Amino acid sequence: MRLTSPGLINVDAAIAPLAMIGDLPLYAAAKLELPTVLHVINGEHFSGAERVQQLLGKRLGEFGFDARFACVKPDRFPKLCGLSEQQIIESPMRGRFDLRVVSQLVKYVREHSVALLHAHTPRTAMITSLVALRTQIPWIYHVHSPTARDSTRGLVNRVNSWFERYAICNCDRLITVSESLAHEMRRVGVADRQLVTVPNGVPAIEPIDARARLQNPEWRLGIVALMRPRKGIEVALQAMKQLKSVGKQVKLQLIGGFETDVYQHQIMKLIEELQVHDVVEWTGFTSDVPGAIRKLDALLLPSLFGEGMPMVVLEALAAAVPVVASRVEGTPEVIRDGVEGLLSEPRNVEDLVAKVKELTADRECWAAMSARALVRHREQYSDERMAQGVAFVYDRVLANG
Repeated sequence: MRLTSPGLINVDAAIAPLAMIGDLPLYAAAKLELPTVLHVINGEHFSGAERVQQLLGKRLGEFGFDARFACVKPDRFPKLCGLSEQQIIESPMRGRFDLRVVSQLVKYVREHSVALLHAHTPRTAMITSLVALRTQIPWIYHVHSPTARDSTRGLVNRVNSWFERYAICNCDRLITVSESLAHEMRRVGVADRQLVTVPNGVPAIEPIDARARLQNPEWRLGIVALMRPRKGIEVALQAMKQLKSVGKQVKLQLIGGFETDVYQHQIMKLIEELQVHDVVEWTGFTSDVPGAIRKLDALLLPSLFGEGMPMVVLEALAAAVPVVASRVEGTPEVIRDGVEGLLSEPRNVEDLVAKVKELTADRECWAAMSARALVRHREQYSDERMAQGVAFVYDRVLANG
């Protein structure tokens, strides 16, 4: 597992040999009262980045930190995260430039003796930067995706990128979820000494029994995502049309809500135009992502860009479900072509069709991929390892390391 930062230490090598007292590492057990870390998050959606936040909230206590979450756009996260009421603070902003939230958070930080701040989005980086300046508390920025390419809205990307670059000037550390994102941050001028890569992780779940499906003639693929233009839904639908035309017994589920009603209408219209309504089904948002993935034979992720380290890919590995994904940014760091899944070129319908045909050509080969996917998760991408890596970064920052 790559928890590294040029110019710093190898975090993975450092956390591996930690001595334990009971169920806690020494550095956690030695603390009589857990330091409080206030995560400043949007809270509007509940997709990949929010899953990271949720899992950190559930597991950081094991590594010596009390995680709290201030939502500046509270909506789905407070309702779905499953964290205690004590851990959630709602401080809604009326707009991007509503800075009244800064005073609210400064008050909370002082009243609750918060030791460390942790931001997760460009908006919350700006807020957290101002809170840190007023309280003189160190802060960390968690980079989940490339801000300059996070959506198809160019102006929004540029504004968010500007906010991010300005805000992180006084940041103590940047955590990137992939080496691809670390390279992105270096490109915009972040110093190596500020950077550390802590890959995402997800809990273990009951894996599928691939051997029990060897005789199944039909293949079930699924896209699990917040449906937005950069996820490549159109590419997947075009691929499904070609697969249907050659008689492949493949069906596709779209699992997740749409970012906007307009985009939902566009996709539903395209499904009808391509005449793939009999092989494509939209099932909507689910709070049980692992359960949805376990019903699939393969996860499909034909993203065009903007993938830091997709949580849904890690959840597929945990379920022993092979992945067919585009070769975009952080995804190839997780999925090795021909090992745990297959990688296609982004925006290339023909290549995606070829990869799906390759996957569905042999159930025995697919079952071998399933077994390797499970091993990949257990060895590299557990939520425990993610929380342990983040906690180690906290300790370094609090120790002025």
